[in-house]
Amino acid sequence: MLLRAAVGGAVASAYGMKPAQAGGRPARRTVFVAGDSTAATYATADVPRAGWGQALPAFLHRDIAVQNAALSGASSKSFYDLGRLDLILAAIKPGDVLLVSFGHNDEKTEDPARYTEPWTTFQDYLRLYLDGARAKKAHPVLVTPVERRRFHTDGSPYLSHGEYPDSMRALAEATRTPLIDLTALSFALWSALGPDATKDYFLWLDAGESPNYPDGVADNTHFQAHGAIEVARLVVDAGCDIPGRDLRALHDATIPDDVLTWPATRPAES
Repeated sequence: MLLRAAVGGAVASAYGMKPAQAGGRPARRTVFVAGDSTAATYATADVPRAGWGQALPAFLHRDIAVQNAALSGASSKSFYDLGRLDLILAAIKPGDVLLVSFGHNDEKTEDPARYTEPWTTFQDYLRLYLDGARAKKAHPVLVTPVERRRFHTDGSPYLSHGEYPDSMRALAEATRTPLIDLTALSFALWSALGPDATKDYFLWLDAGESPNYPDGVADNTHFQAHGAIEVARLVVDAGCDIPGRDLRALHDATIPDDVLTWPATRPAES
């Protein structure tokens, strides 16, 4: 099964969707992803790096489309300020779903273009995504930020996102928005795996293991294919509001890494 990832660029036509398919059939429902580098779709030059949004189609039926607009380095603020939400809202249709997942870059206090304060501006920007989707009669879903690979020297894990997940949880409750608590779900998974096994999920590679990373890499934030697939599994399994969930795939523990494909260029940056 090949990944049916979005390959559009950062222009409006990249997210353009026709109201009907050939033969007069209704347009497929679409899952849009607004997020950061942990969810983004990566290119052949990045293999085996992958984002969970890139792997979503592995757990959805073929009649569901995915438009992964997640952008590396984006916060809820910068994604909006760059006009990326406008692109999504120009394409989203009634009945579509918008997954909204930020936090990693909202935390960067040293960068005013991206920083948001968890209990004020972070929620203010997230509301723009919720209100925009609902104005288009689409269904927003908040996704708390996936946890990083963080362990104390004694091997015990610790949380790294501060108050941002709690802020998103509170906003979901206040606005009656479905929430996928990916922070809690991923933290539980990394805790069960431990510091050594999680290296097979994150972008940890030895020197010479991959031609794209000849000197090796030890990245505790981003994923290689296996990790992206397993985080996507967490999202879809918990996302009761995501259409077309493939229950057989969700219960298949042997989804191979080559279920993914990588486009020639990073779609959101093209």
